[in-house]
Amino acid sequence: MRKTWLSILAVALVTIAVSSYFLLQRQAISPNRPQEPKGPFPYKIEDVSFRNSTANITLSGTLTVPSSVNRKKPAVILISGSGPQNRDGEWFGHKPFLVIADHLTRQGIAVLRFDDRGFGKSTGDFHLGTSLDFSTDVESAVQFLKARQELDSCKIGLIGHSDGAMVASMVAARSSDVSFMVMLAGPGISGSELMVKRQVAWERMAGKSESEIQRSKEYIETLISIIVTAENENDLHSRLTKFGNENKEQIPADQIPPNMTKDEFISRQVAMLTSPWFKYFFTYDPRPTLEKVKCPVLVLNGDKDVQAIAADNLPAIKSALITGGNEDFSIKELQGLNHMFQECTTGMIVEYPKIEQTFSPLALNEISHWIIQKVNDDIRTKD
Repeated sequence: MRKTWLSILAVALVTIAVSSYFLLQRQAISPNRPQEPKGPFPYKIEDVSFRNSTANITLSGTLTVPSSVNRKKPAVILISGSGPQNRDGEWFGHKPFLVIADHLTRQGIAVLRFDDRGFGKSTGDFHLGTSLDFSTDVESAVQFLKARQELDSCKIGLIGHSDGAMVASMVAARSSDVSFMVMLAGPGISGSELMVKRQVAWERMAGKSESEIQRSKEYIETLISIIVTAENENDLHSRLTKFGNENKEQIPADQIPPNMTKDEFISRQVAMLTSPWFKYFFTYDPRPTLEKVKCPVLVLNGDKDVQAIAADNLPAIKSALITGGNEDFSIKELQGLNHMFQECTTGMIVEYPKIEQTFSPLALNEISHWIIQKVNDDIRTKD
């Protein structure tokens, strides 16, 4: 049976909004998550909120601060990837941002993590925003931390995962208040390039023939073209709906959730694809922004990452940083880790919830050791 763009899309979209997929499935299992930290904690934990006056919204989160009182502390802001996520970056019982925050705070680094806009206790509408909009949320978080008396305003950094790494680079490129940046599985190429390369890699790993791979590649490219060239939201909705209905009978039954008709399935996919985020994602090229980042940068990627493939993205990030004249960066490909920085076998998404580990201790140590070195060097971004 010939694959349709919808059947390909049903798989591909999981790699963009993986958190949403996991949220739908969360009730199906009772996972064991041994890395989740348990109290009592040797640091201060505070529920906080701050305003993004540009978007007229309030973001809510958790600030963890080392208990020592002898000096002002460095701080980092955790930035989530695609799809609405709570402050813990939670999916399938995993809470990676909680694990990262606990690890870093025990190492003497304050951590702010917050619910995405329109999610958890944060106000606003996530689905009307793009990555550029989300970057203003992070800028507001930076200003919030600068006003905290117990924190060192000259040592505030960003840690972004996946699409969040792209958001981090936007903020770091614009703001001299960002002292350092950590990119976790972040893109170095445009969203359209990323999606096509990802789909080809997936099909090749699945043992598909080169003719099948080429056909899937053409469908993905067609889909992207529709999204990118649409004149407006109504035009996009009409063209996607027409395309879906023309191929409706070829959608595999196992791609459709239980108790959902094909028409409902098409409608939901079209509604998701007409959100502002997708057009921005497919057209945005992170390289010019990375060229403007002058603060120290740590870039980490798992060699088994099938969502932001290291071989495609790390060289592009390195090239952009060099082109921009940044001389203080470290890029590492960590062996055996997937997109979520779990130790894994294949790296495929179906493995994620089955793995008990939430975030590799190796990756945690890479992050904390690098940050400690930078803040001890008394770094400060300069114009």
